Amino acid sequence: MHEVVIDGGPLTREDVVAVARGGAAVTLGAAALDEVAKSRAHIERLAGAETPTYGVSTGFGALATRHIPTDRRAALQRSLIRSHAAGAGRPVEAEVVRALMLLRLRTLATGRTGVRPSTVETLAKLLNAGVVPVVPEYGSLGCSGDLAPLSAVALALMGEGEVTVDGRHTTAREALADKGIEPLVLAEKEGLALINGTDGMLGMLIMALADLRGLLDVADLTAAMSVEALLGTDRVFGDDLQRLRPHPGQARSAARMRELLDGSAIVESHRGPDCNRVQDAYSLRCAPQVHGAARDTVSYVETVADRELAAAIDNPVVLPDGRVESNGNFHGAPIAYPLDFLAIPVADVASMAERRTDRMLDATRSHGLPPFLADDPGVDSGHMIAQYTQAAIVADLKRLAVPASVDSIPSSAMQEDHVSMGWSAARKLRTAIDGLTTVLAVELLTAARALDLRAPLTPAPATARVVAALRERVPGPGSDRHLAPEIQAAEDLIRSGDLP
Repeated sequence: MHEVVIDGGPLTREDVVAVARGGAAVTLGAAALDEVAKSRAHIERLAGAETPTYGVSTGFGALATRHIPTDRRAALQRSLIRSHAAGAGRPVEAEVVRALMLLRLRTLATGRTGVRPSTVETLAKLLNAGVVPVVPEYGSLGCSGDLAPLSAVALALMGEGEVTVDGRHTTAREALADKGIEPLVLAEKEGLALINGTDGMLGMLIMALADLRGLLDVADLTAAMSVEALLGTDRVFGDDLQRLRPHPGQARSAARMRELLDGSAIVESHRGPDCNRVQDAYSLRCAPQVHGAARDTVSYVETVADRELAAAIDNPVVLPDGRVESNGNFHGAPIAYPLDFLAIPVADVASMAERRTDRMLDATRSHGLPPFLADDPGVDSGHMIAQYTQAAIVADLKRLAVPASVDSIPSSAMQEDHVSMGWSAARKLRTAIDGLTTVLAVELLTAARALDLRAPLTPAPATARVVAALRERVPGPGSDRHLAPEIQAAEDLIRSGDLP
């Protein structure tokens, strides 16, 4: 299995996905632990000084001016975690929790947070043991970082709260005992270092990027199949036409659609002078422009994610010269904006797919296909209500495209008077990606049915393989079909990654 080495340097997006979704193990590099030990020495020196240092010998947030005596500092750190673990709602997905644990571990391993090496090692053990703290969905404002979600993780490190492990829900104390992990007793600065990060929203952003790369490939495929099924032309996807507007994403989507339609007897059947159609509808003709713009948005967001994967997010931070400085790097805006950006093309790509599906079902616009692609129109409603499902989801996606990051709700007695709402942006993006998957599954199912109805004309070899793969998963046509399982089968095929 892929192993991810935490050496204090940047991680890759692939590393995050491997740990979050693939269960990959993590290993701590010796150099990283040495750097952690050096910064911890600075914290211990400041802890004994008479001059207060924020997060080391003071309270937090609006209570930052209160000096905490030495004998109360362990209680301070423990109390910080307990009070901040105040989330509510259903637990977030295990992959989200594993991603935020990994990303917090990476920041701790930079040596810029002032934690002890033993704290870094305990978090790595928890991750490798498959212990997943229960993290409620609500509680983060994205500033100072994902406080409540990360506090739920820190609570588990202390042997408190609830976790899942080996498919079982249990207490953190029991899980740590079963795995031979000693619960942490937090020292100065450590509680703050464990929770003052943007790791949850970044983890969700990285997984969204991985999902969208695949889904945009699927959108090119379903669009090509719809063009073919609707007797559209492939000439508009020509490379010479795409070069007139040189966006890389557009060029990529157009090239994929050309390849997918290559060799189609259906497209060839209406290429001659007898075809009286001048232009296809926008949802067919402009697919590379829309899908390409989405691809370019993804590419931009990937640059942001890669920068964040090289960042050390904490407040205060321990600089290499030993200074402990407050800063604003915990603010989630650099991640929140891209999360919101992605929700826009997700909604638009889905909207265009729904329009192509509707066109295939309308006998007045489908160029010879039966109403709703029904086996026995009237007795059988065909894919009529599958398009309703698409439309309902697209309506939701438009609402989910409204940005969360333009909002701000002041907190902490106005000390935190501007927040990013990045966690909320990430949560709605995950919902939107699920919606896009379903919308594309319906188009895939509908286009495959339409291509079957074009027989004896044969589709392109690439799309024919897709139709065959889908046919293995769903029953043949008929008035007694249950379309919900078929849509689920199409979603499963999309998620399998086996499509061209």
